[in-house]
Amino acid sequence: MGYKTVEFAGYRDIPAKEMKKALDDLGLQAVSSHVGLQLLESELEKQIAYSQEIGAQYIICPWLDEKLLKNEGDFNKLMSDFRKYGQAINEAGLTFLYHNHAFEFEKVDGEYILDRMYQSVDPQHLQAELDLYWVKKGGLDPKEYLLSYKGRVPIVHVKDMADDAEQSFAEVGHGVIDYPSVLEAAVEAGVQYFMVEQDVCKRPPLESVKMSIDYLKSIGIA
Repeated sequence: MGYKTVEFAGYRDIPAKEMKKALDDLGLQAVSSHVGLQLLESELEKQIAYSQEIGAQYIICPWLDEKLLKNEGDFNKLMSDFRKYGQAINEAGLTFLYHNHAFEFEKVDGEYILDRMYQSVDPQHLQAELDLYWVKKGGLDPKEYLLSYKGRVPIVHVKDMADDAEQSFAEVGHGVIDYPSVLEAAVEAGVQYFMVEQDVCKRPPLESVKMSIDYLKSIGIA
């Protein structure tokens, strides 16, 4: 198909050495891994070591409970923890990121939750993996939002939004997001990796991911 890099969301108990061999055999480079808050709390050193062994540069918190993000005390505690995680990850030579959904574009005290998060932690210790579908779903322009965090977004999740009442997931280039313009802005913002993701596919998943990368090739991204 042409995919060269992968992002993990769990390792299915496969040892890191074995995983690295599988990646090498397939000619794939591990870039990043989603690591939930519970694992960040309980086994951060283990997660860092695994990422280092497979060659992944980024550890990403994929989700936080929006109730915690909307409560001031819980929010402050989370951001204090994020500073610690980010510092430890940075000291290991890796980078800590947060992956958004749509609810982070609700406002608390007049500010988007996601902006409050990035204002609370030094960029050295927390960067962004912007999911462009969820930025759009949250009511913002993905292009403008990307540019507002120029230099702080090494990875984006690339998926499209179908032109239907449910705003369902679609293959990249087969929805309503103006991807030529958005990805041009992503390059300007310093994005290094464009990760195709589709939460739900209406056709066989491998067909969907092929459609997405074929589109990205057609506009000179992949």
